[in-house]
Amino acid sequence: MYCAEAGIVFGGIRHVNRFRFSPGSINSVTVRDYLLAVITGVLLTLSFPKAEISFLAWIAFVPLLIACGHKNPVKAGKLGFVAGLVSYGGILYWINIVVTTFGKLPLVVSICVYLMLVAYLAAFFFLLFFLVRKAEQKGLPIVLSFPFLWVGLEFIRSFLLTGFPWASLGYTQYRILPLIQVAGITGVYGISFLLVLANSVIYLAIRARNKSQGVGYPYRSATVFLVLLATVLLYGSYRLRQPQTGVPLKVALIQGNIDQGIKWDPAFMEETILIYERLSRQAAAGGVDLVVWPESAAPFFFQTAGPASERITSLAREIHAPVIFGSPAFDDTSNRRRYFNSAFLVSSSGDVLGRSDKLHLVPFGEYVPLAKLLPFVQKLVEGVGDFSPGDSLATLQLAKGTIGVLVCFEGIFPELSRRYVREGAELLVNITNDGWYGRSSAPYQHLSMAVLRAVENGVPLVRAANTGISAIIDKKGNISHTTPLFKECFLTGEVLLGQGGTIYTRFGDVFALVSLGVSIFITLLGFRKSQGST
Repeated sequence: MYCAEAGIVFGGIRHVNRFRFSPGSINSVTVRDYLLAVITGVLLTLSFPKAEISFLAWIAFVPLLIACGHKNPVKAGKLGFVAGLVSYGGILYWINIVVTTFGKLPLVVSICVYLMLVAYLAAFFFLLFFLVRKAEQKGLPIVLSFPFLWVGLEFIRSFLLTGFPWASLGYTQYRILPLIQVAGITGVYGISFLLVLANSVIYLAIRARNKSQGVGYPYRSATVFLVLLATVLLYGSYRLRQPQTGVPLKVALIQGNIDQGIKWDPAFMEETILIYERLSRQAAAGGVDLVVWPESAAPFFFQTAGPASERITSLAREIHAPVIFGSPAFDDTSNRRRYFNSAFLVSSSGDVLGRSDKLHLVPFGEYVPLAKLLPFVQKLVEGVGDFSPGDSLATLQLAKGTIGVLVCFEGIFPELSRRYVREGAELLVNITNDGWYGRSSAPYQHLSMAVLRAVENGVPLVRAANTGISAIIDKKGNISHTTPLFKECFLTGEVLLGQGGTIYTRFGDVFALVSLGVSIFITLLGFRKSQGST
C-alpha cells in the first residue's frame, strides 16, 4: 500500500512541470485546479489515523500549491476551501455515527451538522491560502508565510468558539518518536511547522523546473529546512537515548466494553458493576499500585451513599489498590443543582481521596451553547441534565505521586494537560468513552493526540477507554501496550512517574504565539501595502 501510494504521488510530481505557472491563470480556475485541490484533501485525510500513511503529510499540500499558482488571493482561497472540505470531510466522517446512532437524529440533520462543522474548519483553509497568496503577491516568499500562517491559524482553531484542535497536522507523525520529541519545546505546533515548510520547499523545487518562469531552485530554503529537520531529529534521538527515571507505578486499565445503548439504563447497572469488579480482581491479582476505570464507568452518583457506591469502596479494600473511576457528580451549593462529569479516587482502604471535575465540556454533547437562544437544540448524549464545567483544576494524590485526570475530550487540549503538570501531576490519566465512534477512525485519532500530551510534558499517560483503545504511553511517546476495540479486557503495565521538566511545560505555547504574531504582521503588512498602492 505504501509503495503504491508513493508511486502515484511522486509519479504525478515528476510530470508536474507540464503545468504552467503563467500569470494568465489568474483569471480562471480550471477543472485541473479543483482536482489538485481534491488530491490535497485526500492526501491529508490518508496521513491521519486510521489510514496513517504519515509520510503523505510531507507532500500533501504540493498539489494545492500548484493549483493556486499565480491565482489571485480569492481564487486561491476558494481552492483551499475545497481542499479543506475534502480533508476534514474525510477525517471527521464519524460525526455522522455519533449524531445518528446515539443522538437519534435523522440522517439529513446529521449531514447538516457534519457539513456545518466541516465548512467551518475548511474556512481556515480559505483564509490561509488567501493570505499566503496575498503575501506572495507582495514579495514575501511562501516558505516564510505558509508555515507561520498555518501554525497561527491552527493555534486560533484550538481556542476559538471553545476550541476544536482535532486533527492538527502534527498528529500525523505521532509514531515517529525522534521527530515528535520537539513537542517538548514547541508543542505539537512545531511538528506542524516542519511539515508545512517541507511542502513549501518541495513546491518551490517543482516550480523551478518550469524554465519559462525563470525561477531558481530554492537552495537556501531547502538548506534551512534540512538543517531544521536534522536538528530536530538529532535532538529527538538524544532525548530517546536518555534513560527514563522516576518512581515506578504499576497500573491496571479496565476496559468494560459496556454497550452504549444500555450504558445509562438502570436495569443494566448491576451487570455493569459486576463486569468492572471481575476485571479489576483479575487485573490486580498480581499486585498493582493503581486501577483505572473509564469515563462514567459508574453509571450512578457515587457521592450519594448507597449499595452501589459501597461496592466500589469495598472492591478497593479487597484488591488492596486505589481505584480511579468516572462517575457523574452534583453540587447543590448554588441556587440550582449543577452536574459534573467527574473522576473519583478511592484509596486502598476505601476512603475517598478526591474528585476531579471535567473542565472542558463537549459542545452539544454535554451542554448546549447559548441554550436560551437555541431552545430547539437538544444534547446528543444521554446523561443526567446538562453538565457544568468544574470550578477549578484538581489533581489527585496517590502515595507514590500526583495524578492529573483528563476526561475524554480534554485529552486533545495541550494547555489543559500542561496546567495539570504545572500543578504537580507526575502522571496523566485519560479516562474516556469512545464507544460513540463505533469502529471508525476516531478512536485512533483520539489516541494519537494523547501521545503528544505525554511528550509535551515529559510525563507518562495511561488511557482507560470503555470500548478501547486503552493504552499505556511513556513520557517519550512510546505506546507500550494497547487493547483492541470493543473487547472486554484489562491492561497492566508499569510507568515511571515524571517531573514535567520540559520547556513546553514551563513556558507553554510560546512557539505558537510567536507564529500567531508573525501571521498578524504578515497580514497587516500585506493589506497596508495593498492600500498604499491604490
